[in-house]
Amino acid sequence: MITRMRLTDSVVLITGGARMGEAIAASLADRGADIVLTYRTSEKSALKAARSIESRGRRSIVIKADLAKRGVAAQVISRIKKVFGRLDILIHMSSVYEEQSLAHLTARDWQRHLETNLTSGYEVALRSVPLMKGSGSGRIIFVTDWTVESGRPRYRNLVPYYVAKSGLKGLTEVLALELAPAILVNSIAPGPILPPRRMSAKAKREVAIETPLRRWGGAEEIAKAVMFLAESDFVTGESIRVDGGRHLR
Repeated sequence: MITRMRLTDSVVLITGGARMGEAIAASLADRGADIVLTYRTSEKSALKAARSIESRGRRSIVIKADLAKRGVAAQVISRIKKVFGRLDILIHMSSVYEEQSLAHLTARDWQRHLETNLTSGYEVALRSVPLMKGSGSGRIIFVTDWTVESGRPRYRNLVPYYVAKSGLKGLTEVLALELAPAILVNSIAPGPILPPRRMSAKAKREVAIETPLRRWGGAEEIAKAVMFLAESDFVTGESIRVDGGRHLR
């Protein structure tokens, strides 16, 4: 059974991602896909991405959704089924990143990271499967973190974040096995792609110096990786680092 993916007239769900999500949505729309965007707080970014999609002649809907809440993933998929009648690709980018020392880590901090960074991915993927199988095939792409692929934690004060993203890598592999051959499941592990808006110029330079390719990647690099995984017919259970070689240091 060959699980070929044709992007023209496909329906893609992108959860979260803000700035990176915009670049991914534009690339997919250029290839003829219709896009569903969900956001938790970044409404402005989601609406901007939707306008970009529609300017390319493709359809787009924007849904406010906190996928960490029980039942929300099912509501999103139900809306997609009602509007489009199908779903071909899921790109799950919803994430929370908060630093907190172990000494001050609360049960609420732990739960928030696991629910947003791991459980929401499981829920939305699980709800997506019937629609994908109805179309004959599908692609699920999770976004993890370069530190997870390095095989060890690199920074302190990120305990629940690192644990949750490591779990997402594991989820990628088990779902790839469970859903084969109809649905291919992979992940992307970004490194220094876009600097945080409040990062100082000095800190930006230091990150670039620590990266073998000596620069920040830009959202387009993630979009390229997404396009590869969306169109590939023989890659599943894999994680692609897009980190400029950062894991080598």
